[in-house]
Amino acid sequence: MSQHIAIVEDEAALAANYRDALERQGFSVAIYDNRRAATQAFEQQLPDLAIIDVGLGDDIEGGFELCRDLRSRAPELPIVFLTARDSELDIISGLRLGADDYLTKDISQAHMLARIVALLRRVKALRAPEASEHMIERGPLTLNLERMTAFWQGQAIDLTVTELWIVHALARHAGHVKNRQQLMDAANVVLDDNSITSHIKRIRRKFQAVDPNFNAVETAYGMGYRWAGHSQ
Repeated sequence: MSQHIAIVEDEAALAANYRDALERQGFSVAIYDNRRAATQAFEQQLPDLAIIDVGLGDDIEGGFELCRDLRSRAPELPIVFLTARDSELDIISGLRLGADDYLTKDISQAHMLARIVALLRRVKALRAPEASEHMIERGPLTLNLERMTAFWQGQAIDLTVTELWIVHALARHAGHVKNRQQLMDAANVVLDDNSITSHIKRIRRKFQAVDPNFNAVETAYGMGYRWAGHSQ
């Protein structure tokens, strides 16, 4: 059964171009030109991946609101912003809301497709890891890669696909410093240093909401980040 992608884009011609390109890759695609229509559809059935524009007609922050709503109901759903808004503030805002990737509309169609396929591949890999990597436990942390879940002190932490990959990359080799490029490679996304920093801050906030004393993600200044503790 083909994977289903939802495109939320108010420019009809652009949305049709995206749809045609994705359908040629074997995906099924649905298009919504406003937040309300997308929300109603998602209440009935969630897609395998959502591509969202930030501005939806007069709803200039509609994409951000839709992302926030989707994240509250489906923490692991892959979400990609594809928008003309390329300011650093917008990019950081999108990532803080939990988007897995933020692309601007000047990206080539081939590059866009590659990023989407890579993101879906990460989901598949997380859900079907090697047997030995099925569960990772590091002190109070438990990662179940098949179910794409994370627990800290027995309490669930809702991580996005990208966040889960970053935590996995750090915890798998606890105590070892991972630089930003290694974390980008692990998450299989093209992000700049500020984007990685935003993801790390968001990860810390999520764990600290459960445990205010959480400090397992350490900053190795000038080098990168490490998961505190020793490899098991």
